[in-house]
Amino acid sequence: MLIKRKSIEQAESSRRPARKPKFAPVTLSEQDGVRYLHFGTEWVQGAMRIRKPDWPELEYAQQMMAWMLFIDAPQAIVQLGLGAATLTKFCYRQFQEASVTAVELNPSVIAICQQMFKLPPDDERLHVVEMDAMDFVLDPANHAAYDVLQTDLYDATARGPVLDTPEFYRACSACLTEHGIMTVNLFGDHPSFARNIKAMRHAFEHVICLPEVHDGNVVALCFNSQPDLDPARLKERAAQIVATTKLPAKSWVKGIEAGIEAAR
Repeated sequence: MLIKRKSIEQAESSRRPARKPKFAPVTLSEQDGVRYLHFGTEWVQGAMRIRKPDWPELEYAQQMMAWMLFIDAPQAIVQLGLGAATLTKFCYRQFQEASVTAVELNPSVIAICQQMFKLPPDDERLHVVEMDAMDFVLDPANHAAYDVLQTDLYDATARGPVLDTPEFYRACSACLTEHGIMTVNLFGDHPSFARNIKAMRHAFEHVICLPEVHDGNVVALCFNSQPDLDPARLKERAAQIVATTKLPAKSWVKGIEAGIEAAR
């Protein structure tokens, strides 16, 4: 049974701002060569195939890279919510000219990613920041600074984003460049879905939802400017992505077409 409540992190930090928030325990499981991250429940917060540590194992994580259809050479990428460091590692390895910043509130998540999920140490391109995602996006120093923002912010229940207000999404939009894109992991069958989509549409020029994957995840693409949705161009770009990364980009194009059709 899902109990509607604030996240542990949010509840504690709002109650006593001067104290460090309390967190759900970080736990692991393994099955069929895949290591999973949990926050003390059965809900999966991230996954890594042990023999392919930089590969986005989960389907929704692959869809979070759908911004690649529109941006082929990002200079600055931010991940809000480290999870199992899947997207952070992939972006760091794939885009050699880009800076990659991951923002994570829980220091135990950062530590377990370094120890058990092969997160590389910080260097001139990679920065893992221990702070609240809301504080990060509200900081004027981060405004208009990033081409890509990937948002995957869940607590132990793993059913709805911890941050989902219009203020949060406006701040996310402000962090992006004029043609920047945000991807967000949502749950399509949860009451939070409609609330998030409504808030995104107030903050962004254009929002497209990819079809729900088998675990119930729905990835939303949020654009600061009207994207080029020419079918021929998208298919050509998808073929390039498949050839260079093996990500299932052709399915993203079909998903975008389905999302546009559903929104009409």
